[in-house]
Amino acid sequence: MSTGNMNLTLKVWRQKNNKTKGALVDYKLADISPDMSFLEMFDVLNEQLINKGEEPVVFDHDCREGICGMCSMFINGRPHGPKDLVTTCQLHMRSFKDGDTIVVEPWRAAAFPVVKDLTVDRSAFDRVIAAGGFISVNTGNAQDANNLPIPKMQADAAFEAAACIGCGACVATCKNASAMLFVSAKISQLALLPQGQPERYRRVQSMVAQMDAEGFGNCTNTGACEAECPKGISLENIARMNRDFASAKFISEETV
Repeated sequence: MSTGNMNLTLKVWRQKNNKTKGALVDYKLADISPDMSFLEMFDVLNEQLINKGEEPVVFDHDCREGICGMCSMFINGRPHGPKDLVTTCQLHMRSFKDGDTIVVEPWRAAAFPVVKDLTVDRSAFDRVIAAGGFISVNTGNAQDANNLPIPKMQADAAFEAAACIGCGACVATCKNASAMLFVSAKISQLALLPQGQPERYRRVQSMVAQMDAEGFGNCTNTGACEAECPKGISLENIARMNRDFASAKFISEETV
């Protein structure tokens, strides 16, 4: 951990688009404050590149508060970098040392094609959600929520599943590029609540079918997804999704 300003070497993946080959390009940065966030450090790099007439590094970001799930960098072999339960935008340069070499790559998955440099197309997640990650029945208005008593353990589990920000770190770290942690979290946050029951089994069949159609791999059971998830989404959600998927085979009135 560094306390003074740092000199760093960055090895950044540069790729024009998903039709061309990419490569790691070296950049030197000097006098980087340990209080900068990782993305602020990239802002400094891009400012230097622009001043030299070179093309800046393209990367995803939005809220920079660990909420939106847009930031997606594979840093020194780990999604979001060396800290647990932290997104790239919330990672600070004090996590590195003066003289470090930092390798930064995009998410690697067939279902996440590179758009440019460190930006990948994660619209596959949107299509999985569109396949069933919603409630279409009338569940009343906002003031009606307290009229539905829900056991605290169930409500807490649904809330924890809903904490998933859809960043894709689970896919990036899985050797099979599986999206089962993401999909199971989106299924669980609805399956655990009364409002999600009418479409529960149709939902799991539709979302799993879309997940497979997008080209995501199957679960490896190694637990890398939970270990690298910045929101700590539990593998219990995958078990719940598998149980619901198996149960759906025996419920004839619920069809995809």
